[in-house]
Amino acid sequence: MAIRVPGIMHAKQSLRQSKLLANQLSSTSVNVPKGYFAVYVGESQKRRFVIPVSFLSQPLFQELLRKAEEEFGFDHPMGGLTIPCREDIFIDLTSRLN
Repeated sequence: MAIRVPGIMHAKQSLRQSKLLANQLSSTSVNVPKGYFAVYVGESQKRRFVIPVSFLSQPLFQELLRKAEEEFGFDHPMGGLTIPCREDIFIDLTSRLN
């Protein structure tokens, strides 16, 4: 049973908007808006997300990056930061950030 917190719902909505923005950007351009950066998330098939640079200062996101580096190294063949974790885990984690 999941506990829903209003802040998380707002964060999920923001992430969905970021995914929409990412889809628009990936189809039209490789540019990322100022204050954001692209990450590719997934174990086999990578999905592009455009997320705020402020996430880099968040302890939860730093821990995700640390674990990804320990387990997989940092190989970024797609031109953006690649995080080889399940997409649902990434969405759950980023929904807690703000």
